[in-house]
Amino acid sequence: MDQIEKIVSLCKRRGFIFPSSEIYGGFGSCYDFGPLGVELKNNIKKLWWDEMTKMHNNIVGLDASILMSPKVWQASGHTKNFTDPLVECKSCHKRFRADHLIEKFKNSQKIDEHSKFTEEELKDITKMVSKIKCPECKGELTPPRQFNLMFKTFIGPVEDEASVAYLRPETAQGIFVNYKNILDSQRVKTPFGIAQIGKAFRNEITPGNFIFRLREFEQMELEYFVKPGEDEKIFDYWVKERVKWYVEILGIKQENLRIRPHEKEELAHYAKSCVDIEYNFPFGWSEIEGIANRTDFDLIQHQKSSGVDLRYFDEKEKKYYIPYVIEPSSGVERILFAVLCDSFEEISGGRTRTTKSTKEIETVLRFNKKTAPVKIAILPLVKNKPEIVEKAKEIYHLLKPYFLCQYDEKGSIGRRYRRQDEIGTLYCLTIDFESLKNNDVTIRNRDTMQQERVKTKDLKQKLTQLLNTY
Repeated sequence: MDQIEKIVSLCKRRGFIFPSSEIYGGFGSCYDFGPLGVELKNNIKKLWWDEMTKMHNNIVGLDASILMSPKVWQASGHTKNFTDPLVECKSCHKRFRADHLIEKFKNSQKIDEHSKFTEEELKDITKMVSKIKCPECKGELTPPRQFNLMFKTFIGPVEDEASVAYLRPETAQGIFVNYKNILDSQRVKTPFGIAQIGKAFRNEITPGNFIFRLREFEQMELEYFVKPGEDEKIFDYWVKERVKWYVEILGIKQENLRIRPHEKEELAHYAKSCVDIEYNFPFGWSEIEGIANRTDFDLIQHQKSSGVDLRYFDEKEKKYYIPYVIEPSSGVERILFAVLCDSFEEISGGRTRTTKSTKEIETVLRFNKKTAPVKIAILPLVKNKPEIVEKAKEIYHLLKPYFLCQYDEKGSIGRRYRRQDEIGTLYCLTIDFESLKNNDVTIRNRDTMQQERVKTKDLKQKLTQLLNTY
């Protein structure tokens, strides 16, 4: 079993992530986040939100509607350009992204693994695809055609062209169409940012790698509006800031991150420059965040399409201009996946007393103090002594309002330690017979395995000090 399979199994077994609609056989690369997964996800989102809105005095928040006027997507170019090249097997009729198939074929064809293909390049892709067989049945593939990734829906009771709407494929456009509202209501001055966390939907042809590529996902996006001419300096600033956040706040290992600049032919049509922050997943280096210089493309497009003046008036220079936009954009699920991979560790037997053999493997998720879904576990040494159980529950209710806690009395104390290590719990509090006499508990550190006895009256202060996150 490879590492991805082990992580997927752990996520299901311990309540992090479940396949959507599992009792009906699952549904199209959609996933549900269980009790621990939703806590981990919320921690990541809060850390990003706090970083943007609390650590910068010129960034405000927004929560735009998922459904917007289709004119938004026409102006932004999504209805025409938000496409991927699709091929179909003539034998088994399964469909694939042409560029993904070519990536796998790149060594013999010497094709850049990060290539994206435009309409003009389709003829070349057709030649490439003609040399590739269906990965499922080795059948012949059709020539590629462009497939729009937006989910189409209808507003109102009649399903006709007049009622067509789309589930948003990105959160950025909700920010751009609210740009003037923010200017008018918040008195912000360039450079300033608008931050948003929200759902996005893409009808991916070939989703996969667990939660890495999904059809429904959450984005964390910042649109940072700057004076033209200052964009390159601020672009470099945000690249450094975002890498710093992954290392210092999420605790991801520096060696598992890299910055990959986009080649000129790889840039989106609106971008002056772009870099990807990539994580070294078990399946290879892949993007978890993109940082793009979108120039003034979006605001100009919406100004032309809507007829509304979206210029910014610089009071100091007494002139109007359309701001450039620097956009750090990340996927919550991809970051969560990277955090899981980075925290995952297997240890040969001997970590707990319940280990039966030196060959037995124990799993630890080494989340840091900020990301760990469960901070503290309260464990009575035995469950057949009512006075110990009562004391443990008393401590659980004492701490629960202040820390995310679990109470666990099932199985031996060693097995419970192992369960908590497996979900990344930072500290285990054990209540034993000595606790009844001295009104104290044993605090066990997940990483060092060291134990310390602390008086019950000092627990809240001690744990606050240990966690250093409140």
